[in-house]
Amino acid sequence: MESRRYPTDLSDDEWRFIGPHLPQPTGEGRPRLHGLRAILDAVFYVLKSGCPWRMLPRDFPPWKTVYDWFRKRRRTGVHRPPSSTDRV
Repeated sequence: MESRRYPTDLSDDEWRFIGPHLPQPTGEGRPRLHGLRAILDAVFYVLKSGCPWRMLPRDFPPWKTVYDWFRKRRRTGVHRPPSSTDRV
């Protein structure tokens, strides 16, 4: 059953599509304190609403956790705009 707090939250169908493509825990380092769905919901909230990272509502994981996750993926090219070579 779907429980969306914000219009930017992923639906269950969207999560079933995106979830398998996200990195799984490696078993090294600290265990995750926050689920990837909650982190992605927070990233989409910031990107869609335009609010500063530090003003992320408390319903989401801490802003620094969300920002660090987004920044790491952005630096590795995961969150890049599509280029003309990506089109079929």
